[in-house]
Amino acid sequence: MWIGFTILFAVLCIAYCLLIIQYWSWFGRLKPFTGITAANPVCKFSIVIPARNEATNIAACIESIYNNNYPAGHFEVIVVNDFSTDSTPDVVGELQKKFASLRLLSLNDIVHNPINAYKKKAIETAIARSANDWIITTDADCTVPATWLTTYDNFIQSSGSVFVAAPVKFKHTGTLLSLFQSLDFISLQGIAAASVSAGFHSMCNGANLAYSKSVFNEVNGFKDVDAIASGDDMLLMQKIKQHYPGSIGYLFSSQVTVATQPEKTWKDFFNQRIRWASKATSYNDRSIFMVLLLVYVFNLSFLVLLAATIAKAALIKLLIAGLLLKICCELLFLFPVARFFGNQKLLYGFPLLQPVHIVYTVIAGWLGKFGTYQWKGRSVK
Repeated sequence: MWIGFTILFAVLCIAYCLLIIQYWSWFGRLKPFTGITAANPVCKFSIVIPARNEATNIAACIESIYNNNYPAGHFEVIVVNDFSTDSTPDVVGELQKKFASLRLLSLNDIVHNPINAYKKKAIETAIARSANDWIITTDADCTVPATWLTTYDNFIQSSGSVFVAAPVKFKHTGTLLSLFQSLDFISLQGIAAASVSAGFHSMCNGANLAYSKSVFNEVNGFKDVDAIASGDDMLLMQKIKQHYPGSIGYLFSSQVTVATQPEKTWKDFFNQRIRWASKATSYNDRSIFMVLLLVYVFNLSFLVLLAATIAKAALIKLLIAGLLLKICCELLFLFPVARFFGNQKLLYGFPLLQPVHIVYTVIAGWLGKFGTYQWKGRSVK
């Protein structure tokens, strides 16, 4: 029995490392997008920000957008208040006095019965009332660089993409939780950049997305995935990729990277990751499902192996060897990714946080499929 288990664990280790090396190879081929010479702004954007109880963050988000070096007549900002119980709508209302193209919509006026996907409904509501041809989504706790819109415009003009994913990073606040989130998130972002650019996965983050409004309407928006609480980003990306397989782009540029706030408590962090994991079985992209399955089983095997050492102490050597192999492969991938995001200094904590990462991956993956979670004060199934 132990020989069979050892062989299975070795196979998982090899498969996982080959996968990470493939991502590393794809990421290494990426060249930062530098824009096109002497380009005049063409795209007109409607920037959609769903907001629920974001009174402390929403002003910085909106201000950063209006600090962009982009013609004022070429973009509008639509904030959709998602039943906030704090002063979020009041903060936006004050900013409307300063910014003429800032609009405020309210789900309170539209949704009268409980639903499972409030964020999707907020985005759909904003798009239906938007004035421009291109939609950009971001989150209310994000800030964007001054080159954000210009870089999007240049990329759309030069690439012909109808759906564009772009980088997101966490703001490191100096806490252990912030460090863990930053490291975990840059790995996900690195995989997204590598795999989308290679045409392998449909991966993205709703904090930094752009897509054609006409294409969104053509694929019927979130129809058929609107009962899933999460997935306003990747599930939409899948739908659009099915209709436009050669028109999905990844904007690999620090000039468009959005910064977002980390979760403040471990409980909130786990709820966020459970929410992300909850859409896993809804992917039509078989490659993503198979990769997620491999990652989950591989991490689960460490916990099984740890339990097995009670019966056979010699297995501790196999456990340590597997862990060291995992760390080395992931660091190989993370070094160039961290360099792109300017987070190289954070890698010191990566080996020490491996046990936490393994446990969280297993728990979040399981509860994402079989459990419930709390998000923004709501219980979601």
